Amino acid sequence: MPARDIVILGSTGSVGGQAVDLVRSHPDWFRVVGLAAGGSQIERLAEQVAQTGATTVAVPDAAAADRLTAQLGRLGLSDRRVWAGPAAMVELAGSPCHCVLNALPGFAGLEPTLATLAAGTRLALANKESLVAGGPLVRRAARPGQIAPVDSEHSALAQALRGGRAEEVRRLVLTASGGPFRGRSRVQLAQVTAAQALAHPTWRMGRVITVNSATMVNKGLELIEAARLFDVALDRIEVVVHPQSIVHSMVEFYDGSTLAQCSPPDMRLPIALGLSWPDRLPQAIAPLDWSGAQSWTFEPLDAVTFPAVDLARRVGQISGTAPAVFNGANEVLVDAFCEGRIGFLDIVDRLTAVVDRHLGGTAPAAGPGAVFVADADLALEAVQRADAWARAAAEDFIDGKGATV
Repeated sequence: MPARDIVILGSTGSVGGQAVDLVRSHPDWFRVVGLAAGGSQIERLAEQVAQTGATTVAVPDAAAADRLTAQLGRLGLSDRRVWAGPAAMVELAGSPCHCVLNALPGFAGLEPTLATLAAGTRLALANKESLVAGGPLVRRAARPGQIAPVDSEHSALAQALRGGRAEEVRRLVLTASGGPFRGRSRVQLAQVTAAQALAHPTWRMGRVITVNSATMVNKGLELIEAARLFDVALDRIEVVVHPQSIVHSMVEFYDGSTLAQCSPPDMRLPIALGLSWPDRLPQAIAPLDWSGAQSWTFEPLDAVTFPAVDLARRVGQISGTAPAVFNGANEVLVDAFCEGRIGFLDIVDRLTAVVDRHLGGTAPAAGPGAVFVADADLALEAVQRADAWARAAAEDFIDGKGATV
């Protein structure tokens, strides 16, 4: 089998960096033809170009392009194409290749996701926000089987779903580690610091997703993502806390059987499967060691202390622009928490307030994007307006102006 041409979006982030390492260790399987990243780690990006042989690199602005071009020149790689500007990553996502890994952070991943799907290219999707915020648009654009999930939970579900027909599925079970604050009460969480929230017990991830794991917003996003990826109603998806992070998710069938996907908590496995789907990459990671005793535990989610999952379920059932507002406002609120502008519990409390304002908003004077748009009328522009409104509304709730939003 010839090597597959791969484009990696978000190559300097956690998932993107692991993907670079993985494809470099399997040159018979993959060939990197394009990389894209923000401008904060130019030296690392240039090093990845040298390591992978990528011929095209996309960065968000001219200043980043100038720094990258200079760095590539120092490495003897002046022949590489450097694309810059807001449309550069979208253009790269739609360029000819076998697979695009979208590991961009946040809402910025939506347009590259749509460009990849429009080009007919397989999408290895690590950017859950694009499917959450623009779910109906993504579902319309995607051919059956075109998206291979990279989140560990959704990769697990995709693997377990191979064990039966769609009509045999009773429900999906998403597992959650519980984050750093599992077992605490709301009272105990009132004084949580950003440093504590960023100390995840199992996974090493970026700032936003790590805080999202602490608030359980991440599991709410994954709930919506699972419903849209696998066309399963939200009331048929359950969240269960599994602190060992060995069982990554489960599928329960109508005959009473449950299939679980189990592996060490190592993102290289779902990344490998996303890039090679439907094939499995040999020796992607070391398997579980069964030579010693071990225990796996499961417990129900404490929805009182962590209400974000119920909020996400509500938002996902309403759909339309509501998930885009949920996602956009949360990104702003997480940044505010990390900057010390709000407390830990304020993240979800104010997120709920922004969502409620959007769903109850009818006055155009509230600003573009304030008024809810249903799935039937949803277009990219409406999603973008809702995202922008949500970010402004979140800032107003942070500054105490929420009543006027």
